[in-house]
Amino acid sequence: MAQPTTKQSSSAKTSDEQKQKNLSKVSYGADKKVRDQAYNEYVESITPKHNLAANMAKAFVMGGIICCIGQFILNICKSLGLDKEMSGSWCSILLILLSVILTGLNLYPSLANWGGAGALVPITGFANGVAAPAIEFQKEGQVFGIGCKIFTIAGPVILYGIFSSWVLGLIYWAAKMFGFC
Repeated sequence: MAQPTTKQSSSAKTSDEQKQKNLSKVSYGADKKVRDQAYNEYVESITPKHNLAANMAKAFVMGGIICCIGQFILNICKSLGLDKEMSGSWCSILLILLSVILTGLNLYPSLANWGGAGALVPITGFANGVAAPAIEFQKEGQVFGIGCKIFTIAGPVILYGIFSSWVLGLIYWAAKMFGFC
């Protein structure tokens, strides 16, 4: 995609500034419909436009690349004589390690920005969600920085995952106790 020229950038900036000035000129005592229309035009002008098909294609490609890397790791592990279960464990560990390293090098956020859900949904996205706050709050120390902030993003996922598994286990136990299972 070509970068906008300086003339285009300055004219777009001028246009946005002009729309904001026009919006501020509409007084609160003026007609509500005119004020709402000016506001809606301003919001429309600054809201980023997204192409759903392109975003879906990027997510598909990114998720596919992560899956191909995982399959490559599985194939290598199996060729080294590991069984299916142990190969899967090594695949998960290595994908998490790769994600954390890329997060530490500040590369994973760029991949996630480009690939969207394709980079955020797999196990690599969860590892990024745990590693990013730890890296961000590292300067505040081991306890109050990393220790307190490491699960800022992933914490709710872990909490509700454990809680829902506990509730489902309780339901299963009760169902089994009363002979439903």
